[in-house]
Amino acid sequence: MLDALGTPQNLLLLGGTSEIALALATRYLERGPLRVVVAARPSPVQDRAQAALSEQGASVEVVDFDARDTASHRGVVEQASAGGDIDVALVAFGVLGDEERAWQDHEAAVELAEVNYVGAVSVGVLLGERMRKQGHGVVVALSSVAGERVRRSNFVYGSPKAGMDGFYLGLGEALAADGVRVVVLRPGFVRTKMTAGREAAPLAVTADQVADAIVDAIAKRRALVWVPGSLRAVMSGLRHVPRPVFRRLPL
Repeated sequence: MLDALGTPQNLLLLGGTSEIALALATRYLERGPLRVVVAARPSPVQDRAQAALSEQGASVEVVDFDARDTASHRGVVEQASAGGDIDVALVAFGVLGDEERAWQDHEAAVELAEVNYVGAVSVGVLLGERMRKQGHGVVVALSSVAGERVRRSNFVYGSPKAGMDGFYLGLGEALAADGVRVVVLRPGFVRTKMTAGREAAPLAVTADQVADAIVDAIAKRRALVWVPGSLRAVMSGLRHVPRPVFRRLPL
């Protein structure tokens, strides 16, 4: 269970090779011993993630995970919880893709929808089920400002994120009576390998800043967090811009 400072003993990273996931594990390892389950597709990147966390003192377990293979997700959650209750689960997987290709390429569009929405819902339901049985736990869903108001420039990415965001907000309400919490994070542009080569948007943040926001949100029992916090006011304003004006904005 979480201690008085909101620190977990067991951390599940779904999309465990992402820079945000690894940064979160590092933050908690700075506080003391930690069991980390890295759930990701088999690859040299997965091996490097395991090695890096082990060097930092974590007890690391690796579980093969494919966001699109929803039939395997129950087994992933069961395997992750076999060594102890899941105190915090981070849903950090996702596909950004090529924005212009995505709406003109059937396979690319389906991949974005299946990974960013269907896969996220699949693991969310199973994590909720597991944590209800435990009677505790926190699910952290890595959403995006792209889902707050879907833009023409990346609507194939933004629309599944909008659905994923709504699902996890609702999941948090549904699980509240069972002692389980859900945190939805809405970061803006994050400087990671996934966004390498793209022009950084205003108010861009790093993976470390997102990890810090997650740690703070769990400790302070927050349900919805913007990263950086100033994005909340920006997106609130954009949400009310009339569509004829909105479509002419350079977004």
